[in-house]
Formats: sequence, C-alpha cells, structure tokens
Amino acid sequence: MGFLESNIWHNIIWIGGWIFLSYMVLVILFYTGMLVISFAQLRRQYQLDDREPYQDILQVSYTKPVSILVPAYNESAGIYGSVRSLLSIEYPEYEVIVINDGSKDDTLEKLINRFQMVEINKVVQLKINAQPIKAVYQSKIYGNLFVIDKENGGKADALNAGINASNYPYFCSLDGDSILERDAFLKVMKPIIDSDGDVIGSGGSIRIANGCKIENGEMVKIGLSTKPIVIMQVIEYLRAFLMGRVGMSRHNLLLIVSGAFGVFSKKWVVEAGGYNHNTVGEDMELVVRLHRLIKERKEKKRIVYVADPVCWTEAPESTKFLRRQRSRWHRGLFESLWIHKKLFFNPKYGSIGFISMPYFLFVEFLGPVIELFGFIIMIFSLFLGGIYIEFAILLFLISFLYGSLYSMMAVLLEEWSLRKFPKVTDIIRLFFYSFTESLWYRPLTVLWRCEGIWQTIRRKNGWGEMIRKGVSNES
Repeated sequence: MGFLESNIWHNIIWIGGWIFLSYMVLVILFYTGMLVISFAQLRRQYQLDDREPYQDILQVSYTKPVSILVPAYNESAGIYGSVRSLLSIEYPEYEVIVINDGSKDDTLEKLINRFQMVEINKVVQLKINAQPIKAVYQSKIYGNLFVIDKENGGKADALNAGINASNYPYFCSLDGDSILERDAFLKVMKPIIDSDGDVIGSGGSIRIANGCKIENGEMVKIGLSTKPIVIMQVIEYLRAFLMGRVGMSRHNLLLIVSGAFGVFSKKWVVEAGGYNHNTVGEDMELVVRLHRLIKERKEKKRIVYVADPVCWTEAPESTKFLRRQRSRWHRGLFESLWIHKKLFFNPKYGSIGFISMPYFLFVEFLGPVIELFGFIIMIFSLFLGGIYIEFAILLFLISFLYGSLYSMMAVLLEEWSLRKFPKVTDIIRLFFYSFTESLWYRPLTVLWRCEGIWQTIRRKNGWGEMIRKGVSNES
C-alpha cells in the first residue's frame, strides 16, 4: 500500500472513530437523563407501601372490566399453564378469550379437554376485519373462559378477532406462553382507573421465566437460568423496561407497549382500525397509530408504563432462535417508523414527532449500524498502532459505558426497587454477566439487528419459527 493510500485509510479511521465517539457520547447523555428520570420515578412509586391501594381496587364499583385476549398458534407446550394463571388472577370482573389461530398442533384439543369446553352460538360483530371464525367454545368449569377457533391469519388478525368477540370496554393482549403474577392486573389497570379515561393504554414489565419454578400456571419460585444466553436476556429486559420505558412513559413519549402484556381501550383501538396485518411489529405500530390519532384529534390522552405488574414469558435458549427474534423485532421497528414517517419533526405531533420518532430511528434502528462501524474502527485501530491504540481503548471504554455499565445500573435499579430475585447470588450473577455484555453479547445482538436491516432492504417478511418448551409444569 502506497503512502497516499495509507494516509487516506488513516484519515478514514480517524474521522470515522470521532463520528462514532460523538454519536455514543450523545446517546450516553440521553440514557443518563433517562436513568435519572427512572430513579426518581421508581423512588416516588415505591417509597410508600402501595399494597393497600391496589387491594382497594377489588372493592370499588368503578373498576373497569377487562377482556384478556390470548392469541395462540402452536402453543400446546405452555397454553394450559398460561390459561390457568389467568383464571386465578386478582381482579373483580374479566373474561379470558383464547384465539386459536389455525394451530397445527393439539392446542385447541388440549384447551377443549382440560377446561371442558363446549361449542356455543355467539354472534360476533365484525368491528375490525379478521379471518373467519369457525367456532366459539365456552368452558363448563369457568364461565368467563372462551376459545375462538379461526382460520390462520397471524397474530394481528387473531387479536382483531378477539377484539370483535370481546364483551368489555378494555382488553389486554397476552402471549400464549405468558404467566401473570396474581396482582398484575390490579397494578396495570390502576392508572386507567385513576385517570378516569385519560389513560387509554397501559403496559407492564416482561420478565424471563426460564429458570423459575412454575406449577399449574402459578409462579412458585423466582429463579435464574444457568444458561448465559438467557441470563443476558434477563439483563436486557431489565434495562429496556426499568430504564427505557419508565423514562419515556413519564413524559408520554412511550411508543412501545409489549405485545406480551398490554391493556388498551377497545373504543380507541377500534377507531384506530385495530392491529395492522402487514407488519411483524404490530404492537409498536398500534401504539404509534394511537398517539397519532390522539394528536390529530387534539385529545389529552396518555399511554403509560407501570414497572411493577409483571408478566413472565419464555425466552429463546439458543442463539438460532434468539437471532431470528431480534432480526424480526428490528424489521418490525422499521415498518412502524416507515408507516408513520409523516410524524417525523412535524409540529402537529408535538414531542412524539420531535423526540420519540427520531429517538427510535437514530438510536434504536440505526444504532446497530453505528455500533458495528465502531467495532470495525476499533479493530483497525489496534493494527495501525501508535496513537490509534489509545484511540481504540477510548472507543472501547465508551462502548463499555453504553453497554455493560448501563446494564449493571439496571440490575442495581431492580434490586433497589422491585427486588424480584430473592437470592443474593442471583443478583451477583446478573451483575457479573452485565459486566461482560460489551465483550460478547452486545456485538452479537448488533450483528443480528443489522441482519434485520438487511432483511428489510431485501423485503424479507414473516416471523420465522420459534420452538417453545413451555415454562409451566402442568399437572
């Protein structure tokens, strides 16, 4: 390589490194602000004994009844335990509607046999378009348990069918492998009840059930998996929910309510057109569309996140399925941003257009590309020697701060506020693994998310296969 070519490469590395460094500093400043807001919010929420206010909801006459929708496609492994957990929750009035979305396994047969379901004549009004319903079943044991058997149309279509069949003004979307804590609904519905209709959506925390002891749909003992790939997902969820969503929710900037556990006003969702069939990120797309509708109607409605109500779900235990999940999530993120690109920097949509949408584009969607570029710069800097080695060390320290340190803070935030893990050894393990995140786990997720961008460019669609073992020990 000639002197001129060598000089050009040195300049590229140097300029690229400073671009990466500047970007990471801005992101770190943003996350630091979010961390401060989260600390303050959680401190206000947990400085008092809040058990009694939640219990009072069981007695009040103005509690809102809820329809719990559980879309199920090939969920035989965990569906019984999930439904059992729903039938034992603490809440005054609710119904459980399982939507069998054309499963090819024995999901429907297991529900019919285990809950003594019988076919009923039920008129379902078509408020939102969905695939045809073949039959509706009701349990002879539990009068508030229904199963809808319909033709396959995907998760969004199943949820739309469930909304059409629901009887109550609020609905909750739950994954078929989810296990709820008994008081989760009391906590996730409290903001809706207290706001007298101003809150039209509320989401709770999602935690990893792998490693926990669950029997007949009940959380018996909270534990931690022995598999490093699962432990890192536990840390990742803590960071995303306790730091990201607490801070965003505080200022009504939340664009994601997890499809695994979220409550919405049926009236607003129907007026928004229901779930979108043409995206793999239907949960985020719906929330963005609701914000858009709120702003266009000049209403002062809010969508909030509540840290304490917990829904436990099964996480992928192999890199194969985790890779598919993260690539799919990233495709869904882009689809939601692209569908609602009109919101970007549009004064009509206020802080959603000027803060939330740009954040999800430049930090969440394009962030992996910048990080991958930074990793490449670090590697080249080590080979160039001299001052570039010091530069590579600086870039690594910034990456460590953004990756590992914030994850460590999320673990401390969990222990300081919610304290879901009873064993001190579990907290120590989480803290240790979060320290290693920047060394192996984050580079992997960066590659998988970049793969999602490549799939978006190639217009690859579909969910990809996800094999579930089931987190509940059924009996």
